[in-house]
Formats: sequence, structure tokens, C-alpha cells
Amino acid sequence: MKRIYADNAATTRMSRRAIDAMLPYLDTAYANPSSLHSAGQEAAEALRRAREEVAACLGAEPKEIVFTSGGSEADNQAILSAAALGERKGKRHIVSTAIEHHAVLHTLKKLEKQGFSVTLLPPRENGVIPPEEVERAIREDTCLVSVMYANNEIGTVEPIREIGAVCRARGVLFHSDAVQAVGHLPVNVKEDGIDLLALSAHKFHGPKGAGVLYARAGVPLVSLIEGGAQERGKRAGTENIPAIVGMAAALREACEKREEVNARLLPLRDRLIEGLSRIPRSALNGDRTARLPSNVNFCFEGIEGESLLLLLDQKGICASSGSACTSGSLDPSHVLLAIGRPHEVAHGSLRLSIGEDFTEEDADYVIAAVSETVAYLRGISPVWQECLAGKRPFILP
Repeated sequence: MKRIYADNAATTRMSRRAIDAMLPYLDTAYANPSSLHSAGQEAAEALRRAREEVAACLGAEPKEIVFTSGGSEADNQAILSAAALGERKGKRHIVSTAIEHHAVLHTLKKLEKQGFSVTLLPPRENGVIPPEEVERAIREDTCLVSVMYANNEIGTVEPIREIGAVCRARGVLFHSDAVQAVGHLPVNVKEDGIDLLALSAHKFHGPKGAGVLYARAGVPLVSLIEGGAQERGKRAGTENIPAIVGMAAALREACEKREEVNARLLPLRDRLIEGLSRIPRSALNGDRTARLPSNVNFCFEGIEGESLLLLLDQKGICASSGSACTSGSLDPSHVLLAIGRPHEVAHGSLRLSIGEDFTEEDADYVIAAVSETVAYLRGISPVWQECLAGKRPFILP
């Protein structure tokens, strides 16, 4: 049975280019980049090149790139640094959104316990955060605005450039969790007005355990890890040269191929949306067009998402019900609840995030498999039978 991997928002397969770039630094060029001998300086040179490559892909300067263990660490450091800077200036208010990744939301909760006030903006039904709402939420004591570039669950791409312009005009730092966007969308930190940005290598065919915090020159960072002077004193610990080199190679490849890949994915994404929309009592989550080229997210009334995923897995389809970081939770997605989906419907969600090797035949197979599985689950659901008998109302049109 063929396996169709449609969970690229959770993680991607490493590219051959990234693997090949890493191999020398796992075998022969293994020295510590902080060492003064020639072998160490060879590793330091690889680190320098990787920093330049990542910076070029983001429209940043190499000195503005800090290598981290991934997006979560970068988000934490960005938010805590902005909060520390704000506190020194007597500003203890942060604006964010109700649909952020938990790396952001949990960090904000931590700051609330320390006396900061946080405003979480509700999205529109399509997941969009209007720039005018951001502007209205900014106060005299606002030290940071944090809005994700593209949502990891419903795929909505936010009006980042407009929000960045608002923040710049109001003199407020702007952070964006761009983990789902970098490598897939044309991200340029200068043009987008972003002061702090997080990315993660394994979302664009790089290795797990490698990420980046972009911090605009002049924005001071608080160290989360104390120790040596690595990363200009902003992140202690010997740099993971193989992973960093692999990340830089994967990002460069993703940026080079982005337009070509997206041109392939867009019609496949739309084919899935059109096919799944034909299932009765279904609803697309997220904006129809302002969404990631790879993302399809649906709710199906009358079913449980976990059962749907397990049965699809038996048919060779790897999918998700939302963020991989919350897959162990029985609670419905906070993102779906925030865009207005009732609990009963939010439980029946499916996220498909397709990759470059996805085909039209795969799309048609997925549509048929999901349609059959939803029908089967509804057929054994007492709640669905009650809806059909008119004993309780349907929720979705």
C-alpha cells in the first residue's frame, strides 16, 4: 500500500541537499568552531557561511542571525527579550492573537504571572487579524506586538507587512512566529517591518533541532542559556554545525524553488478543497485564498478527528487534526475555537499539509478516502443519527 504523507506542517523529510551539506561536519570537519586551531577555524568558516546564507534568504544582515534549537526557543527568546526591554522603559503591555502557537501563548502566560498585561486579539472567521485591530490595541505602555506570519493549523497568511507598518509608526517592536512561512512564502524582514522573527529548519526540509532567531540590529536580547560566548553571547553552548549547515542549505534550496513548488501545490491544494467541500456538513477552516499553498483544513460535523486520523492511516494517509505539539491533548484546537467553531465541530477537524511529491492521483485518493471514512464514522455515530432523525439540529450548513 502506498503511503501518502500529508503532514508536512508537522515536519518535512530532509532534502538530499541538506543531508549532503551536513555529512562532512558529521565525519571529517567535526571540530569546535570556537577552537583556534585550523580544524576549528574550518568549522567557524562553515558557521559564518551558514549565517550569511540564512540572512540573505530573510533580507537580513548576518549579525542579526542567532542560531537556536528551533522555533520554540526563538519565540521564547524574542518575547522575553522584548518584555525585558519594555520593562526597563516602564512598558508592560503586549499585544498578540488568540491563534498563536503555544510557544508564544505559554510565554505570554508566564509574563502575565510576572505582572505584564496581555491583549489577545480575536481573529475574523477566516483567521485574519486586521491591522486596524492591532493599531487599536496598542497603548502607550505597549512594548511588543506578536503576530504569527501564517497559522500552523488553518494556514491563514496574515497581513504582516501592514501590521509591521502599524508597529513601526507607533514605535512598538514587532515579533512574528514565521515557522510555517519561511521557505514557503517570500519573507523579507526589512520590507515586512519585522524586528524579531522565529523559524525552524525542519519545516522546510532541514534537520530537526535547528532554528533561527532574527533580531534587528539594535534590539537587545536576553540570554535563555548562560555559559560561553557563542552566538555573540546571546545563546551559550557549542553550535550544532552539522544542523546549522543543513538548515542553511535547505533554506537556500527552498527559497530557490519556492515559486516553482508553489505553482505545483496551489492547484493541488484547491483540488483537495473543492473535493472535500462536497462532503455534506463540512467546512473549510481558514481563508480560501490568503492561505499557505500546502494547507487544507476542514471540520466535519458528527465525527471525532482522532478516529478519522486512525482510519486514514490504515488507508496509507498520514495527516493531522491540528498542531503536532498538541496531538496528545483531548481538548479541541484553540485556533478553531477562536475562529468560532463550536466544540462539537472543532473535535472533527482534519489538517492536510501537502509536499512537493504530492500528485493529482494522491489528491483524488485522499478525497475518496476522507469521504468514505467520514460516511462510515457518521454511520456509527448516535449523535449523527439523531441529527438525521430531526431530534437535534445540525450545526454546519
